[in-house]
Amino acid sequence: MSPESRAVTAIVIGRNEGKRLVACLASLQKQGVEMVYVDSGSWDNSVAEARKVGALVVELDNSAPFTAARARQAGFDALAQTDDLPKFVQFVDGDCVVVDGWIAAGLAALQAAPRLGLITGWRAELYPERSVYNALCDFEWHRPAGEIVTCGGDMMVRSAAFQQAGGFDATVIAAEDDEFCVRLAKAGWQLRRLPQEMTRHDAAMLRFGQWWQRALRTGHGFAQVGWMHPPYFRKEQLRGLIYGGILPLLALYGLCDNILILIAVMAAYAINYSRTKSGLITEGLPHWEARRHARLLTLSKLPNVMGMFLFHWRRLRGRAMRIIEYK
Repeated sequence: MSPESRAVTAIVIGRNEGKRLVACLASLQKQGVEMVYVDSGSWDNSVAEARKVGALVVELDNSAPFTAARARQAGFDALAQTDDLPKFVQFVDGDCVVVDGWIAAGLAALQAAPRLGLITGWRAELYPERSVYNALCDFEWHRPAGEIVTCGGDMMVRSAAFQQAGGFDATVIAAEDDEFCVRLAKAGWQLRRLPQEMTRHDAAMLRFGQWWQRALRTGHGFAQVGWMHPPYFRKEQLRGLIYGGILPLLALYGLCDNILILIAVMAAYAINYSRTKSGLITEGLPHWEARRHARLLTLSKLPNVMGMFLFHWRRLRGRAMRIIEYK
């Protein structure tokens, strides 16, 4: 193991990822990275596979709801209790493989810029051809490189910056990475995306119901993080309320009492779909793919708003923020 790789420890989180976790651990082991694996109640062989490659294993109990944020924080806490906390930590989900060369590239970028608290790269979907839902994920993840405001959960973070920002909030069940990034920036640290592939993800999202659950979880994240850090996610919440709440109610009223209102609502959805499709084409998608993505993005406002209301229902009733799983 090179001295450079010892400066980074990977924190891998997972729950019943099976072969996907095995591939993830192997991709890190190949790059000579020490690993911590945090398991959220798996009943498969995940824990045994992690121990087989020499990872430090943390098994979360049922004392609190399982969340990605809780798992990531537990991994960092386990590292902090060791004799030598690494200067940098690579967070990665157990359904991803880390691309060869990423660890060295991320480490070099952080070492070259002392005020850089976080570095990330491009995540790609392993099997976009298997479903429109996987393909949509692949498109969503490819974002411009450079200075950024937030990123997804695959990230390399400076340990000092992580501690100063307060780490992950275990009660945030979705968009926990956005919430952490907001606090990291507020603490004065810079965030950057390299124009380089970082991880390859296996969404394994093959059914409409899975996509619906994921979109519902996204809406929950919009509401929770927006409530914690206003005005963050304000535009997303407003779009959800209009297209997922107000317009469906108006359509129902129009169906029962005024056909003109129903026609106006349908026209509003048609305009939204057309604008979404045109935007996707501008971003480089072929027409056929833009059409199918635009349909899902237009429809997504319905589960989004359901997730938003679920968060506020939980918040007002003092209920625990439990994870919403889609696979």
